[in-house]
Amino acid sequence: MISCSRSIYFTIWVCQAFFLLLVLLTNYGASQTIVRNLPGFSGDLPFKLETGYVGVGNSEELQMFYYFTESESSPENDPLLLWMTGGPRCSSFYGLIYEIGPISFQFNDLSKDPLKLVLNPYSWTKVANIIFLDAPAATGYSYSTTLEGLISSDTLHATRAYQFLQEWLVAHPQFLSNPLYISGDSFTGKIVPIIVQHITQGIEAGMEPALNLKGYIIGNPSTNAKEDINSRIEYAHRLALISDRVYESSKRNCKGEYVDVDPKNQLCLNSLQAFKECTRRLDTEHILAPFCGKDYYNEWTILKTNDRESMDDVFLDFPSPLQLCREDRIRYAVLWQNDINVRKALNIREGTKGEWAKCNKTTPYTFDVPSSVDYHRNLSQKPLRAIVYSGDHDITIPYISTLAWIESLNLTLEDDWKPWFSDHQVAGYTMYYSNNEYNLTYATIKGGGHTAPEYNPKECFDMINRWLAHSPL
Repeated sequence: MISCSRSIYFTIWVCQAFFLLLVLLTNYGASQTIVRNLPGFSGDLPFKLETGYVGVGNSEELQMFYYFTESESSPENDPLLLWMTGGPRCSSFYGLIYEIGPISFQFNDLSKDPLKLVLNPYSWTKVANIIFLDAPAATGYSYSTTLEGLISSDTLHATRAYQFLQEWLVAHPQFLSNPLYISGDSFTGKIVPIIVQHITQGIEAGMEPALNLKGYIIGNPSTNAKEDINSRIEYAHRLALISDRVYESSKRNCKGEYVDVDPKNQLCLNSLQAFKECTRRLDTEHILAPFCGKDYYNEWTILKTNDRESMDDVFLDFPSPLQLCREDRIRYAVLWQNDINVRKALNIREGTKGEWAKCNKTTPYTFDVPSSVDYHRNLSQKPLRAIVYSGDHDITIPYISTLAWIESLNLTLEDDWKPWFSDHQVAGYTMYYSNNEYNLTYATIKGGGHTAPEYNPKECFDMINRWLAHSPL
């Protein structure tokens, strides 16, 4: 039975179920395709790209779509990364095309030239095999053959991603011995440690296939939405976006709590209004980028923790321009993915997806993990490596919020705050922590936004290349 709280999705589900009924009646054969050419790219792809579906669930009712790119160096030896994009419910194609994958769009005038794909010289696939997973349910090209399969949550998101990885490795046993890292950014910063905990528990229980887990990678990570939001006022003060007077009055009148403000606390509301007036015309995902989006703060009056959709939509709805406005850049992906020739090249199953969207906001999602800090604390007792990085000009999830939860783990600080370099220039700052066989590297990306590889691709490649090679940043 569908509950009243989910009734707003009923019409959408019925439409999706109608199309998916056709899927159940169709034999698709092999679910893996080697893609040799892509519309917009001249000639054959100079790297190996595989797309496909993996069935998850008791009846494999959830068909999870992925893009897999082999390492351009040594695929048989290089690490294997499972990568998920944030949102939640945003396609991993975003990470592939805008962040760390081997191709990207050439942002040209589409009224004069056709849409073109070009090689990314700073792709992480130069040193790693990467699975880009469309998760959770109904994200990107993933789909469900049942209405129940469309329902998701933080815990279901993690559980299904773990099941996907197990099944994918059964189908690709040649990668079982590769060092495995679970990876993602933004909202999936909260999901990644949950997946890692599932894997460690499976390893300890002797489950097959045995995964060669080595650690995890998270960038600009959402960890605790309330604390991430609370840290924005301190961050704004550090970067001279608000005055000492506004900062001190906010701390005094709100007592450091800027979420769930008592509507009767007029002094606090006045302080928050002053903060909003100072920052409302900034691009919140990169404060140095030109603002050309909507006035987000007109819509953000008082955030409430019991309105999980509103709080976590913070990570979706901020405008993020850089030269072209970010939404304009995203339209390239929407235009490309909705080309019938692209779907044929990717071997997308007919009838399983209507219009492709970067993020799916229509299917039910429950935010049932308020904070992932306890998962990190549990993992810090395991023989794992972790790297956490932040763009230092990201006010969506400020670096100070990330540093705060890292410090709360009470790890041993082995190497204090110091610069790291790219091409002999300061690329950011780093710290190194340990706890017995666990170690964590934290790095800022100087001038980076949300997310860092979009704005600083070379620096982020240098960072991950050194870290995967077990070298100091």
